[in-house]
Amino acid sequence: MSMSCTTGQLCTATSAAKQTPDTPDVALVRSIAAGDKHAMRILFARHNVRVFRFVLRLVGDNSAAEDLVSEVFLDVWRQAGRFQGRSQVTTWLLAIARNKTLSALRRRSTEELRQLLPAHREIIDLVYYHEKSIDEVAEIAGVPPNTVKTRMFYACKRIAELMAAQGIDRAVVCDTYA
Repeated sequence: MSMSCTTGQLCTATSAAKQTPDTPDVALVRSIAAGDKHAMRILFARHNVRVFRFVLRLVGDNSAAEDLVSEVFLDVWRQAGRFQGRSQVTTWLLAIARNKTLSALRRRSTEELRQLLPAHREIIDLVYYHEKSIDEVAEIAGVPPNTVKTRMFYACKRIAELMAAQGIDRAVVCDTYA
């Protein structure tokens, strides 16, 4: 921290490196850990839509998704000091979102059956919408890569069944995993 003062003005503490929209995510998380609200605003602006869409596809409810995104970024504020940089910040954010969402879904004991199991929806979302690799999905989901592949296979199989029921050719669905 440095102090900048001019005659007749109030002295203010300024960061040695001012956070900008171009600041890397890892640097933003370090600044957030130090209590930098501006860095938090930048990280939120950069990633809230991605996290919202991920959560929305899992819960299927806009209001619930908005609440969960707020909880995710509140956790980021609280846990930024624990981020060790072993993964990308987006992977860390999506893992927090996943855990929050699964907890919320467990609390919904009367939730109606979905067309796809939550674990299958999650895998489809991460692979196709977020373009994550099998290894990255495994890290986010906290399961081995082979489990990701198995879930992907069964998710694609179920999607193909649903599409066939609608009269859509199943050959175009997840051909890599069929």
